[in-house]
Amino acid sequence: MAQILHLYLLATLLLALSFKATSSSRHSGNNGLKSLHFALYQHETINKTGYIIVNGVAGAGVGQTTTPFGTLFAFQDPMTVTANISSKVVAIAEGTSITSSFDGLRSISIAKITLRLKNHMGSISIVGGTHNIKPADHPVVGGTGDFMFVQGYVTSSPVDLQGLTVTYKIVFHLYWPSYANKFSLHDKQVRNDIIT
Repeated sequence: MAQILHLYLLATLLLALSFKATSSSRHSGNNGLKSLHFALYQHETINKTGYIIVNGVAGAGVGQTTTPFGTLFAFQDPMTVTANISSKVVAIAEGTSITSSFDGLRSISIAKITLRLKNHMGSISIVGGTHNIKPADHPVVGGTGDFMFVQGYVTSSPVDLQGLTVTYKIVFHLYWPSYANKFSLHDKQVRNDIIT
């Protein structure tokens, strides 16, 4: 009798596991995922929107695209819809980077990007390695507001590295998991219930 019960439990467990695997695979790829793809331009002006907080100790000197190894840099940069700094500002990138290579071209960066887009408001947080003169991908590690539960990455590419203000093109590839839509709908309903 115990052996039959054991086989029955094993069969039930296997059936439950196969159902779970089948239902999770239905959401693989972009099926059922909300996504948003767009580009903005980050403008960083030395000693206006970006500052060296701690001087580095070795390697390359301070230049247009380099800082010494160990340099701590903080920034609060406007992000516009075109490469022209006079175009509409729709986001602010604020964060820090630490020069992590002796050639002065690479750093570890942490940033919060606050977005005020037409249909989306909130912020995303990114981390990763930045290359000052080559494109670099940064994973999105979280978000707030309309970007709650967001996943994805941003690609940073240099556009103009001459003069006091440097410009980078930031391309956003954002994805919301299917459970984020359910949470958002529930959250809005809860907020409406509290207000009314």
